Parts: sequence; structure tokens; C-alpha cells
Amino acid sequence: MDRNLLVIGATGKTGGHTAELLLQRGHHVRALVRRADERSERLAGLGAQIVEGDVLDLNSLAEATRGIDALYFTYPILPGLMDATANVALAAEENGVQAIVNMSQVSARRDSASNAARQHWVAERVLERFPAAVTHIRPTFFAQWLIDTWADGTGELRLPFADGRHAPIAESDQAKVIAAILEDPAPHAGKTYPLYGPVELNHYEIAEKMSQALGHQVTYVPISLDEFRTILEKRGAPEHLIQHLLAVAVDYRNGIFAGTNDLVKKIGGTDPLDVESFVAQNRAAFDLHTD
Repeated sequence: MDRNLLVIGATGKTGGHTAELLLQRGHHVRALVRRADERSERLAGLGAQIVEGDVLDLNSLAEATRGIDALYFTYPILPGLMDATANVALAAEENGVQAIVNMSQVSARRDSASNAARQHWVAERVLERFPAAVTHIRPTFFAQWLIDTWADGTGELRLPFADGRHAPIAESDQAKVIAAILEDPAPHAGKTYPLYGPVELNHYEIAEKMSQALGHQVTYVPISLDEFRTILEKRGAPEHLIQHLLAVAVDYRNGIFAGTNDLVKKIGGTDPLDVESFVAQNRAAFDLHTD
């Protein structure tokens, strides 16, 4: 059955993949974007209804949720998550939205040292007061993280993760889970799903897999939290994000991001991408800087 589905953050990493999947499957997709750009134009070309708005603006969100059966909610690691969550819950309730899929994170917990992770835990509790089906997804570090930390293009992964482990998960695999839940929310109501890639690795092993996929040497260099802060500051990262990443680096060392399961296959329908396949698919993002 065709459904009227809202994707919040539809030009983002998981939102874009989710919107495309739902459109391919014949659903009516409304894409909430903060501003129109080439990414929203692409979605419009695929058949999405583009709505400009902001989850921090209740009135624009109320308009975006009108006539919607279910929605996907994601928010970047920026201040404002609590206001955004309250607005989503209120607008959805006012307009009779039947289900919400909420992007949280695997480190979300009440006593987290990360402000963002702690806020995600509170946001989950707020959304659980919503009078319809709510499902939380809690991914480990995205495979996209490998691209984001490649910014210096030196062939080194300079990260403060010691020998901690995780199973990187691609945004496209998360989107398959999100889309499946939006299509049939009832079996997933009240559930919290930790999501992982197929193989748990430490960053020495990740660097080895990347080397194999790229055909040149990638090296993992463990660094201190202080050096990581300096790198993030030089990249212009906001303090809210820096505080979060430093805190979750400690979580990572302590095993919070570790684990694997079969939920991507069970819910999304396909095996998740491994590191080699993700890197190969995004090879252009891993060019070395030679200047």
C-alpha cells in the first residue's frame, strides 16, 4: 500500500538514501529540507515533494506533517535536539502521524559524558510519550566516518580510539532498515535497534581493509584526546561536536561501540556492506593529497 511518508533531513546522509528507497518503492515522499539545493532538486526529480522548513520552527513542522502517515526524524550533532524533538512529537500528534522512526546513537544513555549522547537518551524518552508507534535506531559509527576522517588525505587515520573495535555501518544500509520500518511500523513499535556493519574491527584492521580496497597503504595512528581536539579545531568543528567526539572516543575505547547483529539483514532485507565494499564504492573520496 502506498503511504504518505515524511523524511526529515532528506538531503542528509541517511535521509537521502531513505527518501530515494521509498520513492523507488512507490510511496509518496515529502522531503523536509532547510533550504533547496542540488540535492533537493535531485529528490524532486525522482518524485519527492520538497518542503522547506526547520524542525526548530513548530509552525513549519506542523505544516510538513499534515497528511503524513509516518516520518523519519534525524538531527545533526548540533545544539537544539531537545527543542527539535519536542516540536516533532507535538506536530506529529496534532496531525495524527501514526509512527516515528528516530535516529539516535549507540552511545545514548542517561549518564553519558557526551552532551549530545545524553540528549539523545532524553529525546528517546520524550518520543516514547508519543501516542503511536515509535522506533529508535542506534547505529555504531557510520562507515562515512572513514571519509570524514580522511580530510587530510595523507593516508593516515589519526584517531584517539586505541585498540577499540566496531563494525562500521553504511548509511545506505541504515536507510534500508528505516524504510522497512516506515512501510510497516507496527511490528517495530516500542523497539530500539542497535545497528552494525557485518564485521567488528579495530582501526589497525580497518586500515588494512582500506589498503586492500584502495591499492595503497593506509595506516592507523593512535593519538591522544588532546591531539584529536586540535585536529577538530583546525577543521572548524563546533564545540558541541568536539565535546561529543572526545567523550565518545572514551566510550569507544571502553567497548560501547562494539558488537554485531543481523538486524540490517532481518529488517532491511540485505547483508550490510563491509569496509572493503564501502571504500570501493566511494573510492574518489579517498584520493591522496600530493601537494
